[in-house]
Amino acid sequence: MPEPVAALLDAELGTSSAAIEPILPGFHPDPTVCRVGDDYYLANSSFEYFPGAPIFHSRDLVSWTQIGNILTTREQFRRTITGPSTGIYGSTLRFHDGRFWFITTNVSDFNSGQVLVHAVDPAGPWSDPVFVPGAIGIDPDLAWDDDGICYLTWHVLDFVVGGQGIAQAPIDLETGTLLEEPYPVWQGSGMMAAEGPHLHRVGEYWYLFLAEGGTERGHCVTVARASSPRGPFEPCPQNPVFTHRSSAHPVQNVGHADLVEAPDGRHAVVYLGARPKGSTPGFHVLGRETYLGGIDWVDGWPVFDEARFDFTPGDTTFSDAFGPGPLDVRWVVADGEAEALIDRHPSGGLSFFSSGTAADLLCFRVRDLEWTAEAVVDHAGELRLRLDDRHWCSIEHNQGVVRATVRIGDIEQELGQFESGTDLVVLRLQAVPPASAPAPFGHGGPDDILLSADAGDGFIELARLDGRYFATEIAAGFTGRMLAIGSPDSDGRVLSVNYRPARRR
Repeated sequence: MPEPVAALLDAELGTSSAAIEPILPGFHPDPTVCRVGDDYYLANSSFEYFPGAPIFHSRDLVSWTQIGNILTTREQFRRTITGPSTGIYGSTLRFHDGRFWFITTNVSDFNSGQVLVHAVDPAGPWSDPVFVPGAIGIDPDLAWDDDGICYLTWHVLDFVVGGQGIAQAPIDLETGTLLEEPYPVWQGSGMMAAEGPHLHRVGEYWYLFLAEGGTERGHCVTVARASSPRGPFEPCPQNPVFTHRSSAHPVQNVGHADLVEAPDGRHAVVYLGARPKGSTPGFHVLGRETYLGGIDWVDGWPVFDEARFDFTPGDTTFSDAFGPGPLDVRWVVADGEAEALIDRHPSGGLSFFSSGTAADLLCFRVRDLEWTAEAVVDHAGELRLRLDDRHWCSIEHNQGVVRATVRIGDIEQELGQFESGTDLVVLRLQAVPPASAPAPFGHGGPDDILLSADAGDGFIELARLDGRYFATEIAAGFTGRMLAIGSPDSDGRVLSVNYRPARRR
């Protein structure tokens, strides 16, 4: 690790810099944030996973607790199109006149336009949706002027022509009607994929922040300012104002920034980033994560202070024995709903109505680079690591046999098996350091995935897999690794799940 980066870590005290440790580790991209009094709220995009748009609460900007999901009904999150990296894209969360407002794009119901909901309590329930068919595209933003006029700003896009620039129009939030014909505003600094607009009033200026360069290694934050939310906008002479492109920084792909003002008048910024590991080109496996920095204002322009915040990373351990009451808020389903998938067994645990598709798995986000996950199953059950429905590996017990299976693209293969001789089995997946050296002397993967099971006589390892095959650089898309449970037999039960990090994130 380069010395300036290493200096940001204090291993003895257990503290880290938010410049290199995510405040929301794992698949939590496209953060959007607002403040009400001393309370901060943050939401993320979630793509095909339902319920959608996880929402978090904090008092200090560095320690966050998930308080729910915003889109909890299928009317709010329609499912016309399914598959990896569909669903809920970039969003904006704001508080105005006693209400929380959330606007997003649902690519699974793209032609209905932007989706707008509101709530008095950010933990929910959120309102029935209002659709904005006059604003087709992605990454919608809401901002109010001093007269109470709300401006919708978004990236005009379709999936035939592609991106067509940044547009804006005043909007009636109650009906979703645009009050004027959309008009262009600042189109960015000239890099590809000018998107993710967020419009903020700071002092005498309106600042329009964009994400440019694509959400890969060239990702950047750019900004322009104007005396009116409509523009005309003057670009910052120092654009891009934030990027890690062409650097050795351990956090890459940074961008998609959103601002929030603290009670003391200073500004903080949340943004997404990724942690590539392994040999060239680097492989990020957790998806895009949420990071935190500070903003200073110099000559009327924002200057990023990415090392402003130090914090102690939170405990990511997660255990669930599926007791009475609703599921933990971190459980989600790709292209489906938990209510249609699981049943609480009278003797404890979960049984599953179906198997064989992405919608037949109950999932939660992997939040660490090294970890162990175990599922205790009775008669039948499965524990799976998935990036999408074509890139996954699993350890499964069914009909007295434990099997390890992998799917890479169109190839699905059994890797090993043994007879259990019992109904009660512990299934285990682990992410561990790669066994081989970096390229050119080894495979250079980000990690290895171990698949094993214990039928009463200790764990038997059935497979060790190269973690590159469960990385975004291989599978493509916008999501990150998920751990999933299911069962190939409806008579089987998953009794409990335990996830624990191997060491610091």
